[in-house]
Amino acid sequence: MSNLNKIIGVFTLRMLLGLIFLMQGFGKIFSWGMDNVINAPFFKGTFEDILPAYLINITAYYTSYIELIGGALLVLGLKTNYALYALASVLIIVTFGHGLAEPIWDLSHVMYRTILLVALLMIPRTWDKLSIDYLIEKK
Repeated sequence: MSNLNKIIGVFTLRMLLGLIFLMQGFGKIFSWGMDNVINAPFFKGTFEDILPAYLINITAYYTSYIELIGGALLVLGLKTNYALYALASVLIIVTFGHGLAEPIWDLSHVMYRTILLVALLMIPRTWDKLSIDYLIEKK
């Protein structure tokens, strides 16, 4: 495989996953607003008999802001591993939450993100040359 293919491949994976999370976090925080996220049908009423309200609210804020910040970091290629770890925690929380709410649910929106995320974790960081992390390490 050519070196350019590796570089473009990693860049494409990182950008796709970063933009997916960035736009989702942006939409929740700035377009919908956090009050609307917390009061949306997939939160409000779904977990109230299972989890305390404060935990539901903290989870909504945590996942939304990690999506926004983690996505932005991936797009920039800055602190990429930390962003991936944080975003992995979001995927685990979302999977757990959906499983609590509905035993059989559509996994498609979680699975393709997970595949991209795991691929980025497994690909050697040295291939990610179109990133701020690479520029920092190079110096």
